[in-house]
Amino acid sequence: MARRYDSSTTTFSPEGRLHQVEYAIEAINNAGTCVGLLCSNGLILASERKVTSKLLAPVKTSEKTYKISDECVLSVAGLSSDASILIQQARLGCQRYLYQYGEPQPVEQIVKQICDYKQSYTQYGGLRPFGCAFLFAGYDTFHGMQLYQTDPSGNYSGWQATVIGANNSAGKSFLKNEYNKEGEGIPDVDEGLKLAVKALNKTMDSAGNGEEKYELFVMREKEGGGVEHKTLSKEEVKVILDKVEEETKAAADA
Repeated sequence: MARRYDSSTTTFSPEGRLHQVEYAIEAINNAGTCVGLLCSNGLILASERKVTSKLLAPVKTSEKTYKISDECVLSVAGLSSDASILIQQARLGCQRYLYQYGEPQPVEQIVKQICDYKQSYTQYGGLRPFGCAFLFAGYDTFHGMQLYQTDPSGNYSGWQATVIGANNSAGKSFLKNEYNKEGEGIPDVDEGLKLAVKALNKTMDSAGNGEEKYELFVMREKEGGGVEHKTLSKEEVKVILDKVEEETKAAADA
């Protein structure tokens, strides 16, 4: 029965499903994993770098984390070619808002603007859904630090901690147990980085991955206002991986 309804994004199946949208979501579930964490003093985006061939030249810019504005950054899971169209739309919308109103665009407004664009590709004939999902990390003066997840259907939701991409259910199960464990409170950035690495390890196929497989991004609020953000170097990532390995060994010996 599904075969009669899965060739179009504009036709519902008798069960009330849009199969092409579901297929787009399935494509994301096979992509490199991204983890987002809201911390007490910032935001963390952690991503898995998939190395398809050792013969490829080293990338000069990130393929997982993209800056939208000074206050907003996103991580991508899925088709990067599809994502680049949406990233350009988000950047253009942010700069138009800044030019018109003289202040940064609120984070949720950026997310809603992109999700409206995504949703339009599920409602008109001759189009296919975008095969990518985003984790938006941003700051504004209205709601402070915020983390949002989007999907190809045009839906979005706010999170304190979430995972998208391959094996995301294993990562989410881990975060449910470890994030704000036993009411200890939201972790700070230093603890959050270790937690994000542990969540990524739960989703990866092989153990003992090197620092080249991880991309860690941190956003913090500055004392004088605004935010600062940086992508950690390989040396900084290795330090965090060593700490995680020590904690894992100590927990196993206890």
